[in-house]
Amino acid sequence: MIAQSPHTIDTFHRGRFVLVQPAKGGHRAGMDALVLAAAVPSNFSGHVADFGAGAGAAGLAVMSRCPQASVLLVERSPEMASYARLSLDHPGNGELAARASVLVADVALAGKARQAAGLADRSADFVLMNPPFNDGRDRATPDALRREAHVAEDGSFETWLRSAAAVLRPRGKVALIARPASLAPILAALSGRFGSVEILPVHPGAAEPAIRIVLRAVRGGRGAPSLLPPLFLHEGAERRFTSRAEAIGAGEASLFGD
Repeated sequence: MIAQSPHTIDTFHRGRFVLVQPAKGGHRAGMDALVLAAAVPSNFSGHVADFGAGAGAAGLAVMSRCPQASVLLVERSPEMASYARLSLDHPGNGELAARASVLVADVALAGKARQAAGLADRSADFVLMNPPFNDGRDRATPDALRREAHVAEDGSFETWLRSAAAVLRPRGKVALIARPASLAPILAALSGRFGSVEILPVHPGAAEPAIRIVLRAVRGGRGAPSLLPPLFLHEGAERRFTSRAEAIGAGEASLFGD
């Protein structure tokens, strides 16, 4: 176990799962992970590969809402993977830990190298991913772990989606969350691999531009892309969560209504 730095123990889904994550530095999970996890249908009962899992928030959120789902938490950073293991070992996660495992691997690997790292072809029914999507020209954090989680490398959507296509079984699904500015490279990377793309914008409020997009697509799907009604996170002068955002954050609703 690598993690030695100060950490916090945070509860999600109204206390139904626990996350052990670094107190400072590294990537700390928030609403992005919960929204991404909500892209999995509520009746899902297959196997999920969570690419770039960090401490395990999205994967644990799927298992919290889908009692028949199992998850492989895939994380390149050994230190962040150690937090994922601490999360699975925490007593607050109880039954969830039996349905999850952690793999230290770089999802950008290809072919035999990817399989040798433990990412077997056609081994998953659903892939979740939260790739680094900040441009290197954005304000860069001095923290190495956080920078690795947040700053995109050239072609990262292409390499991550290539691996997702290999790992998924036929007609399996992928979902990812990113900034709206990344829509064009994401669609380009999906082309030829995935179809029936659903695009759902996420807005801070009803009168504000989208800050995130969630895309869901089918391996080998042939349906046309569709733009779905947005998720509004906040409402009112108090900036309280909307009822839909509250339900998604609490693990009581799916993002796509299925």
